[in-house]
Amino acid sequence: MTTQRRTRTLAVACLLAATATLAASGCSKSETADTSKGDAAAGAQATQPADTSGKGCTLETYGAPKLDLKNAVVGFSQSEKEANPFRIAETQSIKDEAAKVGVKKLLTTNAQSQLPKQISDIQDMLAQGADFLIVAPLNSDGLEPAFKAAAAKKVPVLTVDRKVNAEACKDYLSFLGSDFVEQGKRAADAMIEATGGKGQVAILLGASGNNVTTDRTKGFVDRVEEKAPDLKIVAQQTGEFARDKGQQVMEQLIQSKPGITGVYAENDEMGLGAITALKANGKKPGDDVKIVSVDGTRNAVQALAKGEMNAVIESNPRFGPLAFATAKKFYAGESIPENVLITDREYDQDNAEKSLGGAY
Repeated sequence: MTTQRRTRTLAVACLLAATATLAASGCSKSETADTSKGDAAAGAQATQPADTSGKGCTLETYGAPKLDLKNAVVGFSQSEKEANPFRIAETQSIKDEAAKVGVKKLLTTNAQSQLPKQISDIQDMLAQGADFLIVAPLNSDGLEPAFKAAAAKKVPVLTVDRKVNAEACKDYLSFLGSDFVEQGKRAADAMIEATGGKGQVAILLGASGNNVTTDRTKGFVDRVEEKAPDLKIVAQQTGEFARDKGQQVMEQLIQSKPGITGVYAENDEMGLGAITALKANGKKPGDDVKIVSVDGTRNAVQALAKGEMNAVIESNPRFGPLAFATAKKFYAGESIPENVLITDREYDQDNAEKSLGGAY
C-alpha cells in the first residue's frame, strides 16, 4: 500500500471514530443473520457533513403533520431477497433501531426483487396506517405510484441505499447513502495499485436500472481512463449483484477473455462468485487475477485476509440509526438535506484481519 493510501485509510478510520456518535443520534448463497450482522458498533455509519447536498426540506415545506415516533406506525420496504449479507444487515439495522427508539409499530415488507410488488407493498403499508416510510428502492425509476399514494396521505418517504429519479421534498424526503461514483473511483485506485496499472480488467456489473450500478461503473471507468491508460477494460457484463450469476459470468469470461488479469465486482457477492470460478479453472484469485469488490461483507473481508481478494470498498448497510435520527430531526423542525452521504471505509490486505469486527 502506498503512503498516500495509508494516510487516506487512516483519515477515514479517524473520521468514523469521531462521528459515529453523530450517526447514531445516526447475491447467490444465503448467509445467516448472525454471520452478516458483524459488530454493529465497530461498523457504525458516519455521515459526511461537508458533502450533504441539495436544498433542505422541513416539516412545513414537505406538508407533513407533526409526529412523535413513539406513537407512530413506521413502514420499511426492502427491495431484494434477504439472501445476501447487505440486505440482511440493512433490515436488521432498521428493526433494531426501531425497537431502540420505541416506535409504536414497525411494518416490514420484502419486494423479492419485483418492482410491482414493492409498489403494492408500500401501498399496503399505507393502508395499514403507516405514518412514516423508509424505502430501499429496487430501481431508480418506477416507484411513482407508491410515492404518489404516500404524498396523498402526507406520509414522508425516506429513501436509503439507492437513489430515485424524483423530486426531493415533494416525492420523497431525502436520500441516505453512499457516494457510489466515489466508490467506483476508490475501487479503480485499488485495482491500479494491485495491477501496477497494466493488464486487462473485466467489470462484473450490478443490476441494471438503478444508480448504484451506473455510478459505480462511471467512477471506475473514468478513473482508469484518467490514471491508467495501459489498464484496459475488456469486458462489462452484469452479474445482477448475485453470487451464482457472478460465478457464471466469470466462467464465461475465463473462456472468452483468457488474458484477464483483474476483476472489478460491483458487489462482494459477485466477487465471491468470481473467486469460485477462478479456482475451478486452476487460477489463483488475488494473484493470477486481481479482484476488487464493493460492499464490506464478512465473507469478502475474510477472502481478502486470505489473499483471494485485493481490496474491498465498503458500502455500509446499517441505516437504522441514521434513518431514525434523520426522522427525529425532521419532526423536530430541522431542515434535512436532499442527500445525506455516509463515509465508507476501505479494507485491504493490511487491515482485513483486524477489521473483521466491522464487517457484516
